[in-house]
Amino acid sequence: MAAASPEQSSPASASSSSSSSFSAPGSGLSRRVVSSTTPHNPPINRPPIHPDVDPPPRPRPGFQFLAFALVVFLASLQFLPATHFRDPSDPHRTWIPFDPNRTASASADSGASHEHASKITTELDFGVEAINIFSWIDCLDLQMLAVLQNSTLSNSRFAEHIHFHFIIPEDEDTKLPFYKLKVLFPHANLNIIGQKEVNDKFRIAMPDERIIWPLLREIAPLVISIINPSLGRFLYVSPDTIMQGDIKDLFSVDLGQYSIAAAEDCSTRLGDHVNMDVVNAIQRTSAKSWVLAEPYDKNACTPDLSLLLLDSSRLDKNLMESVSWWCKVLDLGKQRSKWINPVIPLVFYNKYLKLSSSWKSLNPILSVTHNETRVLRFDGPRRACSEDENVNQGFDFGNNWKQYLNPKSDAILHS
Repeated sequence: MAAASPEQSSPASASSSSSSSFSAPGSGLSRRVVSSTTPHNPPINRPPIHPDVDPPPRPRPGFQFLAFALVVFLASLQFLPATHFRDPSDPHRTWIPFDPNRTASASADSGASHEHASKITTELDFGVEAINIFSWIDCLDLQMLAVLQNSTLSNSRFAEHIHFHFIIPEDEDTKLPFYKLKVLFPHANLNIIGQKEVNDKFRIAMPDERIIWPLLREIAPLVISIINPSLGRFLYVSPDTIMQGDIKDLFSVDLGQYSIAAAEDCSTRLGDHVNMDVVNAIQRTSAKSWVLAEPYDKNACTPDLSLLLLDSSRLDKNLMESVSWWCKVLDLGKQRSKWINPVIPLVFYNKYLKLSSSWKSLNPILSVTHNETRVLRFDGPRRACSEDENVNQGFDFGNNWKQYLNPKSDAILHS
């Protein structure tokens, strides 16, 4: 029997072929349709799952409010100012309370702008009061100023709070000394002020032309107080000083009823500078408030003016007038002591707090023992600003200044 042609195939075969494959017209490709052979099982009824632990208790609404209020209260405490601090150098890490009655002072950066060279602010800096140190120098000696600056910073616990204000001659450029000293002490607070600026401000503050003044360098601490009445506490240090003690200890001295503190210099007496017969005659006849009621003692020690602690807010308003008055009535002219103006001991007589003798400036060359002193005089070579001036003649140099100025730094200052 002949085989059946495709056209003669049974309908069942055709139906089976069409259900198992599909041909795309004209493509010659086909895709097999996979039939589902997985049986569908009926759903199984399972019991509910119970947790192993009990659910957490629901807090009461009142407790939630109290907890939120406590978190807010503790967070707000972070915005309150600090009340205590600890000295990093203290091995016992003792908490020290801040003194809110004090104000701090900070100087503006001299290198940033010449217009703000002498600006002094009064702000609290982490509870430690800024220590403003002023020094007046007539012959600019960067070597001497560098030793003063480095010795003060090296022996202080709060070096970052010390602000130096060097008043230099008006014919000197204030920028060059600033940059040279900044190279040696990049993190120090430094302010270079021209004497012309100080003189101009002083004339504005004291415009009375009838007043007779001594040289401003002789009354520089008082002048600084006049032109900066809001300065508060500050220190005046002679430029030829090597500081061996912590300046913070001196700055924290309780002045009591006084506005000035200085060490006594008993190597010179009041009678060595003025005629005591004239002074006592003036004392008996004058009714000025700054003249004492009792006679002046000719053997009284004079104040050491190389290191002074002053509070400008408490200085006597008639202090400068008394300086001018004594200059006029004594009529000394050019006759004056080599080391001190005669009117200064009279103005300061019994009106300053006498500091410990350790704060008296000593000459390390002449002094046999100076282990306990905190202040030494500069024992290095000094700069002469005039041809006729020979400041180093007959002067023996020491080695104390070399501890604070190495040869490389010295070369930078002289470059």
